[in-house]
Amino acid sequence: MKIILFLLVFPLIPALLATVTGNRIRAGIVRLSAGIIALGSIYCAWKFMGRDATFFVLDHALIEKGVLAGEVLLALFLLYKCKDIVTKEWWIPVLIVVQTAIMLFCDFGIKLPKVEHALYIDNFSVIMALIIGIIGSIICIYSIQYMKDYHHHHPEIKDRRKSFFFIMFFFLSAMFGVVFANNIVWLFLCWEITTLCSFLMIGYSRTEEATRNAFRALGLNLLGGLSFVIAIFYLVKVGIAGQKTIELDHILSGAKAFALIPAILISFAGITKSAQMPFSSWLLGAMVAPTPVSALLHSSTMVKAGVFIIVKFAPVLSGTFGGHMVALIGGVTFLMTSLLAVTQSNAKRVLAYSTIANLGLVVACAGIGTYETIWAAILLIIFHAVSKGLLFLAVGTIEHKIGSRDIEDMNGLIATYPGLGFVMLIGILGMFLAPFGMLISKWATLQAFIDVRPPILALLLAFGSAPTLFFWTKWMGKIVSVPQNAKNANNAVSGDEWTALGLLAALTVAACGLFPLIASTLIAPYLVDTFSQSVNIDSGTLTIMAIMLAFMIVVPVIFTLSSKRWPVTPTYLGGANVGGSLTYRGAMGMERTVGMRSYYLSGFLSEPVLTNISIIATLVIIAVMLGTILIPQV
Repeated sequence: MKIILFLLVFPLIPALLATVTGNRIRAGIVRLSAGIIALGSIYCAWKFMGRDATFFVLDHALIEKGVLAGEVLLALFLLYKCKDIVTKEWWIPVLIVVQTAIMLFCDFGIKLPKVEHALYIDNFSVIMALIIGIIGSIICIYSIQYMKDYHHHHPEIKDRRKSFFFIMFFFLSAMFGVVFANNIVWLFLCWEITTLCSFLMIGYSRTEEATRNAFRALGLNLLGGLSFVIAIFYLVKVGIAGQKTIELDHILSGAKAFALIPAILISFAGITKSAQMPFSSWLLGAMVAPTPVSALLHSSTMVKAGVFIIVKFAPVLSGTFGGHMVALIGGVTFLMTSLLAVTQSNAKRVLAYSTIANLGLVVACAGIGTYETIWAAILLIIFHAVSKGLLFLAVGTIEHKIGSRDIEDMNGLIATYPGLGFVMLIGILGMFLAPFGMLISKWATLQAFIDVRPPILALLLAFGSAPTLFFWTKWMGKIVSVPQNAKNANNAVSGDEWTALGLLAALTVAACGLFPLIASTLIAPYLVDTFSQSVNIDSGTLTIMAIMLAFMIVVPVIFTLSSKRWPVTPTYLGGANVGGSLTYRGAMGMERTVGMRSYYLSGFLSEPVLTNISIIATLVIIAVMLGTILIPQV
C-alpha cells in the first residue's frame, strides 16, 4: 500500500513547491519530481501486475472528514469563480449547490455506510497508473520550455506558470485517486478535482474566449458530476440488494438488477467526462488552452477517467438494454466525429475530434461489456494515450516554430524540420496504419462487434474507420511532401521538448511492438479476474504484425536519413510548366503559381449540420438510457 499512498501524495509536494520558487529552480523541481513519479508508477506496475485485485484497509476516520471538507471547499471555490457569470450561466452555480447539498445529505442526513477497503489495485489500475505516471510526467517536463516560449509568443498574457505547474501536479494526484479509490465517495472527490483542474487550465489565458470555454467545460462536466452524486445517493439510500455500500468492488459484484441503476448514472458521468456527443463541445473549446494542457487533461489522461469508469462498470452493463444504449452513444460519436475531423485544417481540432472519436469506440466496447470488447477497449486506451500525447506535443512545438497550427502550413515539414516531421509520422502511423496500435485495437473491436445483434455497432465502426483513414493519410501526405527549394530551417528545439517528444515516440513504437506482452501480462489477468476468460492471439498473426512493424520503422528512418541525397522531381503540369514546378501558364497565357491543398470536403460535410444531427440523435439515446433506470429491473 505504501507505493499507492506515495503516488497519491507525492505529486502534491512539487505542486506546492512550484508556487514559491523561481523559474530555474522550478524547472529542476519539475524534472526531478516527474522522474520520481514515473519511476514510482513503474515500480507499482512491477509489484502488482499479473496479480489478482488487491484491497487495502486504511484507517480513514480523519480522512473522511478531510474528504467532506474538500468537497465543501471545492464547491465554495467554484461558486466564487461563478460570481461574474451568475446572470448569464445561472445553471452552473445551481448544479454546484445541488450536487453539494446531496453529498452533505448523504453524509449527515442518511449516514454513509462503513467502508472496509478504501483503496485497491488491479491490473486495469496498473495500466492507468502507468499512463498517468509516465505520460503525465513526460508532458510536465515538456511544459517547462513550452510555457516559456508560450509567454514569449503571447506577451499580452500574464505569466502564471506558478499556478500552471501547481495544477498539473495536483491533477496527477487526483487522477491516481480516481484509479485507486475503492471508496466511491473518495473517487467522486478526485473526479471533481479533475473537473476543477480542467476548468482552470482552459481559462489560463483569461481571454474572453478562454473564459467562455472554461465555463462551458465546467457546466457540462458538472452535469456528469450531478449524475454521479445521485448514484451515490442511491447506493446510500437503497444499496445493492438491500445492502448499503459505497465500495466499488461490492457494487460490481452485487446483484445486477440493483447495480445497474448506479452503473447507468455513473456511465452518464463518464460520457460527459470523455466528451461524447452531445457534450463534445467542451473538449473542442478546451483547445484554446496551452498545448500541454490539451495533451495531458484533454487527450491522454483526464478524459480517460471517463472511459475508465465505464469500463469498470462493463460487467454490470453487459447484456442489458441500458448497456446497449451506452454502446450506441459511443458508436454514433465515433462515426460523426470521424466525419467532422475530415473538415478541419486546424491541427488541434483534428486531434480533438479524433480523440472524441476514439473515446467513442472505448465507450461502445464498454457498453457491450464482453471480455472481447473490454480487451479491445483497454488496448484502445493504451495506444491512444501514447500516440495522441505525442501528436499534441509535436503540434505545439511545430506551432511555435512555424507560427501556425494549420495543416496546410505543415507542407514539407519532413524537409524543413526533419526531426519534428519524423515524430509526427510516428504519431500518425500509431493512430491508423497496420500493425500500429489503433488499427490492432479496431480490428479487435470489429471482431467483438460482429457477434453483437443487431450489427449496428459493426456498421458504425466500419463506416467511421474510413474517414479516419482519409484525414490521417492526407495529413501525413502534407508532412512528407517536399516542395521545390525546401531547406532545413535549422531552428533548434529545446532539450526538454526533445526529451518529451523522443520518449513518447519511443513509447509509441514500443507499445505497438510489445502489445502481445502488454496483453498477456496486464490485460489478460484483468479479464480472467473479471470475466474468467481472456483473448488469445495466434502466433501466425503475431509474426505477420512483427514483420510489418519492422518495415514501418525502417522506411521512415531510411527516408529521413537519405532524403538529402534524393533529387526533387518537378511536378508535371501538362506541358505548361514555367520555371520548374512552381508556376504554370494558364489557358489565357497568364503565369500562375501552383497551389496544392488537401481536400476537406467542407462543402459536402457541413460541421454545423453534422453536429446538430449528432446532438439530436445522442440526446434521444441518452433519454432512453436514463429512462431504463425508472423501469424495475428483473
